[in-house]
Amino acid sequence: MSWMNECEVEEVQRLFDVNEVPNLAEGAWVLGNLVDWTNRNSDGWPYWSKPSNAAKRLQELLHAHTYAARFGYYQGTADRLQDVSKADLSAALRPIKAFLTRQGVEPGVVLP
Repeated sequence: MSWMNECEVEEVQRLFDVNEVPNLAEGAWVLGNLVDWTNRNSDGWPYWSKPSNAAKRLQELLHAHTYAARFGYYQGTADRLQDVSKADLSAALRPIKAFLTRQGVEPGVVLP
């Protein structure tokens, strides 16, 4: 999978409801924050690959669940979208925290 563009990031932010899938919603929120931070501090998300590379695991995690969310498999059906575990989310956020630390940025600027 290649990195998600800004429209796809905005889409996952809309798709994952904090009341239904709180960990996926938090991941989408973090990715959106990272995109915003990148756009404010560089030529932009499409041009600086380091932030996107740091978010690769998070993007893969979110992308893996977008089909079910996009096509409503979790809205009132037996095939409810399952949230990811807090441990899976933390593992996906770890490279982002390391990237921000290497950049001399307080991780709380992007992470909760």
